[in-house]
Amino acid sequence: METTDSYLTLARPAEASSRERSSKFLSFAYPVENEEQIREALDALRKRFYDATHHCYAWRLGPTGEPFRSNDDGEPSGTAGRPILGQLLSAGVTNCLVVVVRYFGGTKLGVPGLIAAYKEAAQEVLAAGEKVERTVDTRIEVRFSYLAMNDVMRIVKEEQPRIANQQFDNLCTMTLTIRRSKAEGLAGKLRKVEGAEIEIAG
Repeated sequence: METTDSYLTLARPAEASSRERSSKFLSFAYPVENEEQIREALDALRKRFYDATHHCYAWRLGPTGEPFRSNDDGEPSGTAGRPILGQLLSAGVTNCLVVVVRYFGGTKLGVPGLIAAYKEAAQEVLAAGEKVERTVDTRIEVRFSYLAMNDVMRIVKEEQPRIANQQFDNLCTMTLTIRRSKAEGLAGKLRKVEGAEIEIAG
């Protein structure tokens, strides 16, 4: 299994447009986290461009880009969704949806023409979008007595996880998130603290 703990995605939505003969192609790219967000973005575009001929798209989810899907939306099989997906792979981005909206201009482009047009539309919108690196994080919950506070805080300072939550009482709890590749190192140090209990949650 691949142990990727970082991936590229888009910082924010992007748009681009192009013309091929008399057809107009509007392309949109969105950072997405799940299939529900993908459905919402598609529904919004279908409402906004209700008179368009086709809404073709492709998406990839997860740090390794799986699952993924492409859709030709009535264009000849393999001429739209697959070239769009190909550009997502070329750009190396995931957690991303690209939709190309086509207004047919009366001139048929043929299979090679369609593939080239959808590929170019996807390429342009991905080039227009700002890419960011995100890390895959592991959440670690640590419970410890007040007496162990200094030891725990020293480790937190050394390893620099993000503190998602903390509660200090007679029994203290902290929720820490850290890049997956560094999680074992942090957990190992915390386990050595007397009276500390840790729980790793994904």
